[in-house]
Amino acid sequence: MSQIVTRFAPSPTGYLHIGGARTALFSWLLARHSGGRFLLRIEDTDLERSTPEATQAILDSMRWLDLHSDGEIVYQQARAARHNEVIDQLVALGQAYWCDCAKERVEAMREKARAEGRKPKYDGSCRERGLGPGEGRVVRMKTPLDGSVAYKDMVKGPIAVACEELDDMILRRSDGSPTYNLAVVVDDHDMGVTHVLRGDDHVNNTPRQILIYRALGWDVPEFGHVPMILGPDKKKLSKRHGALSVMEYEKMGYLPEAVLNYLARLGWSHGDQEIFSRGELVACFSTENLGNSPAVFDTQKLEWLNAHYIKESDPARLAVLLRDFLGRDLGPEALADTPQILLEAVVPLLQPRAKTLVEMAEMARFFVVDAAFIAFDEKAVRQHLTPENRTLVEEYADALEHLEGGFDEAAMEPMTEAFLSARDLKFKAVAQPLRVALTGRTVSPGLFETMRVLGREQTLKRLRRVTEL
Repeated sequence: MSQIVTRFAPSPTGYLHIGGARTALFSWLLARHSGGRFLLRIEDTDLERSTPEATQAILDSMRWLDLHSDGEIVYQQARAARHNEVIDQLVALGQAYWCDCAKERVEAMREKARAEGRKPKYDGSCRERGLGPGEGRVVRMKTPLDGSVAYKDMVKGPIAVACEELDDMILRRSDGSPTYNLAVVVDDHDMGVTHVLRGDDHVNNTPRQILIYRALGWDVPEFGHVPMILGPDKKKLSKRHGALSVMEYEKMGYLPEAVLNYLARLGWSHGDQEIFSRGELVACFSTENLGNSPAVFDTQKLEWLNAHYIKESDPARLAVLLRDFLGRDLGPEALADTPQILLEAVVPLLQPRAKTLVEMAEMARFFVVDAAFIAFDEKAVRQHLTPENRTLVEEYADALEHLEGGFDEAAMEPMTEAFLSARDLKFKAVAQPLRVALTGRTVSPGLFETMRVLGREQTLKRLRRVTEL
């Protein structure tokens, strides 16, 4: 068997959304599983709607997901001359013809067919007229009048369409530009594509494209059409359900490996396994396990997976990402004096708690701002920093200032036990007042861990500041 070659071919008329990213992932996995090649083509022939910004957003998304092409990126618009060359070839072979029927006349044909209960399509008036090029003329495919187009879909199984159901589709518009179905066939052939995985909104295009392959005597690739993704209400995925651009998920603090893992499980399965490393996905992937029913997007499951990957990630790597997310919140200049070693110490405290990097940054904020800039929860202050408790916090600060040995849990725990024992108090009497004084809130990592990471100077500065609140 020859090497498998797959491709992903988005149109840069908008950002890359989660459904397109899933298609890209399945195509990438099919190639990687077989030791084949994965290619990227930007279908930028819609000059009015395609934008450089959308193209860059697609490239950024593919780079973030680490779905790299194994060859140079192909831009469809640059291949118009090649597309027209093939159209001329089809005319020369007698597989296509020039047509001068105006749009109004073609629409009248279709209306008549509808009224007679027939398929609304072009009636082939120009098939045998032998017309040549001319102003306002198009080139149409000479679709067989009988027989059928049959193929085995990698996802949906056997599909057959009678040729009489198909139109003599336009291959070249009156302005000289090639149409989508023609351009796709030529590009896939020239790129050596052997397997095409795409959304099932392309099912109707496939028989038409197969006819073009056959007319040119080219090998027909295998096709597979993946069902759409639905929202929790089983309707078309909308923005409120998660139909966002891929880079929006980056902004929301998701890790790319979590997004990939989640997308892989949207319409594909391998037993009951839910969590897959990239290597496991490559090893296990098969089109035979792609589902034929629409998948349902579940934000809670994505968050669960993201929390798992945050817990399992290298703290040093997360610390770099955390600096970026804190910078988005506080401004990069606010972190100029924050040593990376501090963030690397903060991350392990937050990994068990954060579902996203946005949450982690919000939790980490009090670690990196000076005591004077802590945002205090007013309700927490009223409830836990009463005059009596403020006195207790100040006394604890005095005891902590004279702590001997290291400023860590091993030294703080016995000191705190002695402090409480001398006052006949339980730990809960001091825990929340200390936590609010240190962090401004009632929820944080363990107190001793928090003080260790803050360090002696910042800890004492925060505890003594309670008199100012």
